Amino acid sequence: MLTNDQLDKWDRESFFHPSTHLAQHARGESPTRIITGGNGVFIEDRDGNKLLDAFAGLYCVNVGYGRTEIAEAIAEQAKELAYYHAYVGHGTEASITLAHMVLERAPAHMSKVYFGLSGSDANETNVKLIWYYNNILGRPKKKKIISRWRGYHGSGLMTGSLTGLELFHKKFDLPLAQVIHTEAPYYFRRPKAEMSEAEFTAHCVAELEALIAREGADTIAAFIGEPVLGTGGIVPPPAGYWPAIQAVLDKHDILLVADEVVTGFGRLGTMFGSDHYGMKPDLITIAKGLTSAYAPLSGSIVGEKMWKVLEQGTDENGPIGHGWTYSAHPIGAAAGVANLRLIDKLGLVANAGSVGKYLNDAMRDAIGDHAHVGDVRGEGMLCAIEFVKDRNARTFFDPADKIGAKLAGAMVERGVIARAMPQGDILGFAPPLCLTEAEADQIVATTAEAVKSVLG
Repeated sequence: MLTNDQLDKWDRESFFHPSTHLAQHARGESPTRIITGGNGVFIEDRDGNKLLDAFAGLYCVNVGYGRTEIAEAIAEQAKELAYYHAYVGHGTEASITLAHMVLERAPAHMSKVYFGLSGSDANETNVKLIWYYNNILGRPKKKKIISRWRGYHGSGLMTGSLTGLELFHKKFDLPLAQVIHTEAPYYFRRPKAEMSEAEFTAHCVAELEALIAREGADTIAAFIGEPVLGTGGIVPPPAGYWPAIQAVLDKHDILLVADEVVTGFGRLGTMFGSDHYGMKPDLITIAKGLTSAYAPLSGSIVGEKMWKVLEQGTDENGPIGHGWTYSAHPIGAAAGVANLRLIDKLGLVANAGSVGKYLNDAMRDAIGDHAHVGDVRGEGMLCAIEFVKDRNARTFFDPADKIGAKLAGAMVERGVIARAMPQGDILGFAPPLCLTEAEADQIVATTAEAVKSVLG
């Protein structure tokens, strides 16, 4: 216990935690949780508490914890070649193999993979490529990026601007001017209760068309969206949304970036969310599930149309002036190769579809009629519950009541990790794709107990 106490002290004195109330943590008003191990869907902390991680870290650990196949691939790569850069045509067996494997799984019109380290830097890469593309085509004004309110695309300067959540803008002087936002495809929060899904989709399309008309299509380069809104509330799109949005973008010659950091590599029961919804993206952002977070790695998958223009640009201007020191890091790439092989071997894409449906159906059956449950929604191995003060009137709790945080806390006390999502009282679930029906039952039963303890 002495070691634990020392770690707690060092943590508060030395460690800057992301997305944390810094003052409360430094004062010891919030807990330090030091994780020491994991197996399957469970993690264990330093004090021996075993918790079912129903959020897979941060939507990350698709294959589950403790997969020795990936650990061994990382160790072997580190022993053979721990690092070499990818500049000026250099590569490693792992990075080349992984690029090939990603393209085998991606939509057929995708052409090349650029590797980075995080979803944030991948979306920074995407923005730079979009601007480069339009400069090569002689369209210097066509630079604005449309994102959506409640979307999440990272927390850098441009990527934090693309993110449509107040927390990531407040006091950071964001969003930057090149980013504009449109309506979130959030049917539960539709402006008029009597709207059908089809009517709400038409409303979202009309809002997008109006924004393009105001700004001028000749100034707008791209539209970025997650196939399913993630951190903004785990919100699947309403019926017909993506085909209707795609038609608007095609009409105005606006590129589509599918941010698949959460949905890529099986989470929706398909290898990519773009497949699931029939999207035709020009760029696809990948991270998290690419390595199941066993090592940091991200990617930008570039479509054939864009790639031809990038080639033209280097013929005209010389080598492309973009790169990260750790691009295509061989240890991350080795983890990715082993991870994708494991996803295939274990049949995790199909499992995400079947057990994910089981989880969502069981959650609706268990608490869907509760007086303070406004919505139970999900797709594949994603599920969310939105809590309201009055379900009939769709009125919300005062944010100061912190209902979502209290519910997440009540679940941890009962051995299950869920996530309190921002900008609402929303409990989110994104378990590892290896979840069993018995483990889904544990999540549902614990959620019902937590709801009863907090809301009666």
